[in-house]
Amino acid sequence: MQETKFIGSKEYVASPELMAAVDVARALEKPLLIKGEPGTGKTMLAQAISDAFDMDLYIWNIKSTTKAQDGLYVYDTIQRLYDSQFGAEGVDDIKRYIKLGKLGEAFKSEKQVILLIDEIDKADLEFPNDLLWELDRMEFYIPETKETIKAKTRPIVIITSNAEKELPDAFLRRCIFHYIQFPEKQEMEEIVNVHFENLDENLLKYAMDTFYWIREIKDVRKKPSTSELIDWLHALSIGGIDPETIRKNLPYLGVLIKKDEDLDVIKKRSIY
Repeated sequence: MQETKFIGSKEYVASPELMAAVDVARALEKPLLIKGEPGTGKTMLAQAISDAFDMDLYIWNIKSTTKAQDGLYVYDTIQRLYDSQFGAEGVDDIKRYIKLGKLGEAFKSEKQVILLIDEIDKADLEFPNDLLWELDRMEFYIPETKETIKAKTRPIVIITSNAEKELPDAFLRRCIFHYIQFPEKQEMEEIVNVHFENLDENLLKYAMDTFYWIREIKDVRKKPSTSELIDWLHALSIGGIDPETIRKNLPYLGVLIKKDEDLDVIKKRSIY
């Protein structure tokens, strides 16, 4: 029997507040806008919802050059011109040259799906406003074929943002908003345990203490994320590092820290 409430998944630990936000967005049929530090599981949330409710997941990765039209459909005029020059059959059938984008595919689906619009703030400022009608009405018109694509079942829309740009108020009004706080130690241990079996307790303790100590250093510009902690724990385990030496020697620090200036700051603070 399908779950009626979101409770996370085997591979995704969700806070009660995040679970509630997902359920509210589903109930109100509004997009769920997720913000938070990089590495806090914003993108993975959509996969977790997909797994929890056994729904297909459509991912629209946003880039700086992405336009709203890209998510709806593309009319391949170049291919049509090429086919006409070489006498290909069916050139008069414009539908052959219409390719749906991820938003269009989600609308066209016969069953309810998850649609992830990932890192919406990478696009230009007009991008969110250009999607207002489609996200409100769950339909769009293709003038080339005089066809309206309307969602048979409204998809569950998850939108992520790294807060690189402010999103328009008109867009925000149409969303349910949730900010994923960086996990405290107890929740982080739950997340880590999802990724490891029989991880040495001392290794976890000393690595976690060092990880959070680094994050508390104000001069560190790019603080390590959850995914980097997991990679670091893998490296420490493979390397057979003595847990009690982690804070002093900071082994494999390049797995955790990615900026030269941050490495210098941490190494200076590690001597005690």
